Amino acid sequence: MNLFKYIKGDKVIWTAVLLLSLLSILVVYSSVVALAYRYKGGDTASYLIKHVFIVSSGILLMYFVHKVKYTYFSRISQVAVFLAAPLLLYTLMNGISAGDASRWLAIPGTSLTFQTSDFAKLALIAYVARMLSIKQDQIKDFKAAFLPIVIPVGIICALILPANFSTAALLFLTCFVLMFIGRINAKHLLLLVGSGIVVGLLLIVLIFNFPNAIPRGATWKARIEGFSSGDSESNFQAEQAKIAIASGGVIGKGPGNSMQRNFLPQASSDFIFAIVIEEWGLVTAIIIVFLYLILLFRGVRIANKSERTFGSLLAIGLTFNLVFQAMINMAVAVNLLPVTGQPLPLISMGGTSIWFTSIAIGIILSVSREGEVKEEGGANATT
Repeated sequence: MNLFKYIKGDKVIWTAVLLLSLLSILVVYSSVVALAYRYKGGDTASYLIKHVFIVSSGILLMYFVHKVKYTYFSRISQVAVFLAAPLLLYTLMNGISAGDASRWLAIPGTSLTFQTSDFAKLALIAYVARMLSIKQDQIKDFKAAFLPIVIPVGIICALILPANFSTAALLFLTCFVLMFIGRINAKHLLLLVGSGIVVGLLLIVLIFNFPNAIPRGATWKARIEGFSSGDSESNFQAEQAKIAIASGGVIGKGPGNSMQRNFLPQASSDFIFAIVIEEWGLVTAIIIVFLYLILLFRGVRIANKSERTFGSLLAIGLTFNLVFQAMINMAVAVNLLPVTGQPLPLISMGGTSIWFTSIAIGIILSVSREGEVKEEGGANATT
């Protein structure tokens, strides 16, 4: 049976997503052993069932979203971005905390929580794509184009920053890339870069001199110092990840044979890439990197083929954010970057973060689907 006859959009992206989702189920089931013994009396089946449900429902969500004409998301983004700001503020004040970061809100009537930053990220990227497409006739004007775009970017990123620096930085970078592609005046972009550098320097000064003056300042300071010093005691997670990678070798120890899953605190989420290499080997890790690069290539291709500016910017923005997040996660796992807390998209165990990732991919597929429909219409007209 040809599965692809029931779905539209880029078939290569569908294939990559299904492969990554299947690997996610296998690796998560193995990596939650320590978690299951700590909280469920060794019952790994409950984690497996929950993860299979979330991954499967994510794929269904992706399917339904890709059936929606992507231009509807232009209007939706207007409402969503204005909902995002109060949601983020409420999360900072009353959200569910992990450590010293309030990032989650509980979904009433369920045991699930969701990160409001995931919703805000999707809303802001769509909103920036919308504004850039609408303002093309005035795109070089500071007041008419630059300010209406950069102000919401600054507000949303500032509200995400206290609880999740890496997500705020990645979202800011994604919006900057969109503004560059959308032909914002180079002088205005340089002004934005300068402002970002100033804010970054001020944060560094505060973190290292007054770490308790800002939320999570002490945590950021400890991570930077631990990464730069290379001290194994202060950089425990990275050390355990390196042991997992070194012991995995080229072909790995085999599924379910990881030892470091018992020591890595975030084996099923932030450091799942290290568990993948330990159990499945360097070969599988290279395949995963290749799959994400395929997603990037196909996303850029979809953006190039889209006849609408909004569709092009939406596809490239969502693709860049997803793939760059994956690269950051993998760089952390191999100790090229300090610990960031970014999950590996489509692979890490997560609740609604998988759903928001699925929605993002569904929107990208919706953009590609419109191109397919027009190509089919043109082919039918010529025959």
